[in-house]
Amino acid sequence: METVLQAQARRYTAEEGYALCAQLAEGHYENFTVASWLLPKEKRRHVYAVYAFCRYVDDLGDRYEGDRLAALDDLERGVRLCYGGAPVHPYLVALQQTIREHDIPIEPFLKLVEANRIDQRTKRYPDYEALEYYCQHSANPVGRIVLHLFGYRDAHRQMLSDYTCTALQLTNFWQDVRRDYEMGRIYIPLEDMERFGYSEAMLAGRKFTPAFRDMMAFEVGRARVLFHRGLELVSTLDGRIRLDAALFSLGGMRVLDAIERQRFDVLSKRPVLSKRAKIGLMIRTALKLRIRGRAL
Repeated sequence: METVLQAQARRYTAEEGYALCAQLAEGHYENFTVASWLLPKEKRRHVYAVYAFCRYVDDLGDRYEGDRLAALDDLERGVRLCYGGAPVHPYLVALQQTIREHDIPIEPFLKLVEANRIDQRTKRYPDYEALEYYCQHSANPVGRIVLHLFGYRDAHRQMLSDYTCTALQLTNFWQDVRRDYEMGRIYIPLEDMERFGYSEAMLAGRKFTPAFRDMMAFEVGRARVLFHRGLELVSTLDGRIRLDAALFSLGGMRVLDAIERQRFDVLSKRPVLSKRAKIGLMIRTALKLRIRGRAL
């Protein structure tokens, strides 16, 4: 993994940077629905640049074998160069052009870097407020950046996007309770574990109990509320991005349905949507939007 400092060995052009961003995004297509054939061609390279940055900062926080905090500090300096200098990493060279063309503020990018610093320091969350603070850094900035790419800058849409992005992040946490624990992290708020009578020792032993089922039912319900609050965003958007926004929300809610169908047992099997289910959801959602106009 080439760090920001290592990239100083050569200079990349914006076109070279965009090509590398596209290579990364297309290699991880299933993880980034917006970077799809649904996107207008003129937006695709910019979405790829944002995706590459998000993927890169996450990889520094999760996979980099050196000093991760130092690498994240280097990345923050690179981000700041995008706003008044000459970044050297190819992803940042492309991102700088995207930032300039769409007038994207620096705050969302800095929050994404900070989210990965939090990952280095924090493995447990005492309450939902602490977990929500993390989501405000790890998930919500992505939605705000994408809104800027499509010309939406108002506070109301950003608020609706925050609901959806937090819901998506929570859904991912509830899918991956076992995997996250194996990586040393628990995202279920500790106050909720105490409230429902489920201990970390039980989680370590993958004990699926009535207490765990009730706790996960509560957490799934929390995510559902946020998805429903954010659904209004779809009706405020124009063009093909409207379908992608709908798919994000509905896809996330279908994952919650899958958790529920497993009776909330995410310890023995990771709930996912099949490829067939994803294609069916896309077709049905597109038809609904076409028939009903702007509303789901």
